[in-house]
Amino acid sequence: MQYGVVFPQTEFGSDPGAIRAYAQAVEALGYSHIMAYEHILGANPDRPGGLRGPYTYHDSFLEPFVLFSHMAAVTERLGFLTGILILPQRETALVAKQAATLDVLCKGRFRLGVGLGWNAVEFQALTQDFRARGARIEAQVPLLRRLWTEPLVTHKDPWHCFDEVGINPLPVQRPIPIWFGGSAEAAIRRMAYLGDGWLPESKRATQAEPLLDLLAYHLQEAGRPRDSFGVEARVYLYDRAEWDTIVRDWKLRGATHLSINTMRAGLQTPDQHIGALQAFARFVGIGT
Repeated sequence: MQYGVVFPQTEFGSDPGAIRAYAQAVEALGYSHIMAYEHILGANPDRPGGLRGPYTYHDSFLEPFVLFSHMAAVTERLGFLTGILILPQRETALVAKQAATLDVLCKGRFRLGVGLGWNAVEFQALTQDFRARGARIEAQVPLLRRLWTEPLVTHKDPWHCFDEVGINPLPVQRPIPIWFGGSAEAAIRRMAYLGDGWLPESKRATQAEPLLDLLAYHLQEAGRPRDSFGVEARVYLYDRAEWDTIVRDWKLRGATHLSINTMRAGLQTPDQHIGALQAFARFVGIGT
């Protein structure tokens, strides 16, 4: 199992020096990668119609491609993962270009985690149809892979019209791995056919068991071996008393990656977040 960290977007601040120190500390501690959440826009919960969801315009989010480029410049082996990029609200060609550029700059250390998103207000502001996001992502993922592996692409569907166009330079990884978030049955089926891995939201493997079984079923239906498909779980700092059980159970259920999330645990400074990562690294025995 590879161990990573969740960058504490909403609690860390935006000082470039602190972000550099964080990335270098994560690498020095022996972690394999950093995951970052994303939102382009935050909405006002008091707007007409309201807002349902965990984040508002009060929550700070650095754009992950730019954030990871900054981190890649000051690290040597650390991997990067969007967890998740809300793909259907972004232009496909631009995502392909940004991801390819990042993959070049970090020398192939990038995984693109994608999902549908929950914020209809954000979709509206970005001129995308929230209701069509499932169909759109199913068109986007195969097209991304073509853009990352073919010098010229011709393709037409309801959202794209490409006539012998391509990106240059192509990424180091051809194609870049695409991991999916989501827990609905449609999402599990989609990732089994289109994805390279899953980013479950469940805190514990026991909670995720029905979905893991469903994933195994759809992978079999897609003709794909279960051990070719990654699973990245998360463990939370505030569950410290149960780390042993949580980590053991995810290992038993075949998780390939596990990231520690230090948010919502009352930490106030970047150094406190780094200190928590030191404790978890000692617990799992990395960097020793």
